[in-house]
Amino acid sequence: MEQQPINLEEIVPQLADEGTWIGRCMVSKKQAYKGIAGPHVVLVKKGKVYDLSQYFSTTSQLLNTKAPVQALRQLKNLPELGNLEEILKNSLYFHQKQESPYFIAPNDIQSIKACGVTFIKSLLERVIEEKAKGDAQTAHAIRKSIYDSLGNDLSKVVAGSPETEKLKKDFQAKGIWSQYLEVGIGKDAEVFTKAQPLSAIGFGAQIGVLESSKWNNPEPEIVLAVTAKGNIVGATLGNDVNLRDYEGRSALLLGEAKDQNGSCAIGPLFRLFDETFTLEDVKNCEVELSMQGTDGFTSKGANKMREISRSPEDLVAQVVGDNHQYPDGIVLFLGTMFAPSEDRVKEGEGFTHKVGDQVKISTQHLGTLINWVNTCDKIPKWEFGIGSLLDFLLKRS
Repeated sequence: MEQQPINLEEIVPQLADEGTWIGRCMVSKKQAYKGIAGPHVVLVKKGKVYDLSQYFSTTSQLLNTKAPVQALRQLKNLPELGNLEEILKNSLYFHQKQESPYFIAPNDIQSIKACGVTFIKSLLERVIEEKAKGDAQTAHAIRKSIYDSLGNDLSKVVAGSPETEKLKKDFQAKGIWSQYLEVGIGKDAEVFTKAQPLSAIGFGAQIGVLESSKWNNPEPEIVLAVTAKGNIVGATLGNDVNLRDYEGRSALLLGEAKDQNGSCAIGPLFRLFDETFTLEDVKNCEVELSMQGTDGFTSKGANKMREISRSPEDLVAQVVGDNHQYPDGIVLFLGTMFAPSEDRVKEGEGFTHKVGDQVKISTQHLGTLINWVNTCDKIPKWEFGIGSLLDFLLKRS
């Protein structure tokens, strides 16, 4: 397939000239500490990639360290793994040389959680999915009916507020009340397990959709790095790949719709909160999606984080607390307000992925996550799990 040109300087802004950036690289036996190949925790700074594996076994361990930014600044004379641009280029699946380092998802043993319907537009799309029962053409008619009657300027609706009660009654009066309304505008957020620890794929890899799915889409999102104590210490980008026809048939198929081989992309790196980047930057950013197919089809859109119906702090508090603990921390997808819906093949059938689609998710402070679409059975199998990590760490020690 023909690949689109990639500006590597856009992947990590200014090649990490400022900010605190960490992640993971898969390192070969030739370059690995003690000659044992495996995932190494890395620091990316001013165009270079440095090995942190002698100090931190996992990014979970690093993020749960007291004052991780300060801890990193105290480290001196770190081993250099290579040039950032070269490692980014080697992370593209069609360029990849296994003997050289390449980036993988920056998270490892943290639980991978996700929030749904945190934007009103996303809420409406979920209602459409449920009412359409997975049929894209029916969805087109329902979408038109909703927007004709309610409009699309709903950004000021805040979950749990008195205004949402009126909105809920409006939906009920029109016969389109849904379980998604309850989690979209009620006091309790929708939180689900997106994928298993160590299963996420990173920058440059292929994302997977089921070959049997005929209606699916990318979901561009901010992903928070959260400690075991519930502290938000950084962020990255994510693609919550979704099978809309599966979830539309039944909410009980959420697991099949969300968790497949390659269906969770995270990266390229975690950017930790410091004097150059804060949670306020996350709250005010725009997450842009650009999709291009080998058939010439293109789609663009953006999430405006200031329109989220629940704050990041509120979402984290609903996941981590006295009622549920995550000793390794979590990464938390914050939800999306944008998913492509324009017709791709036939009028009224909406958007779905095709093999070879290039998906770019980007924002000013976090860079760009790029992946390519293939079917779940055609991409590399997930084989490096908790057991493999334990084996790797035992051999190193």
